[in-house]
Amino acid sequence: MMVKKIPKKYAFLVTPFLVSCLMTFVVSGVSTIFSIGFESNMISVWIGAWIISWLIAFPTLIITLPMVRRFVSSIVED
Repeated sequence: MMVKKIPKKYAFLVTPFLVSCLMTFVVSGVSTIFSIGFESNMISVWIGAWIISWLIAFPTLIITLPMVRRFVSSIVED
């Protein structure tokens, strides 16, 4: 069974979507564990923190990624 790929023109959205999902998942998990420890409600607190973090991170990446790419290309050799 072949999975249909996302068209290349959407790569500018797919990259920050995946990066923001992964990074906010890890960082919110670490922050949750350090804040409340391994409590019985840790997973629900973690997921709540992850959703809020992702809602902030994804649009931030969409806005800042072009600037970051330009800056990186100005300080890295071709």
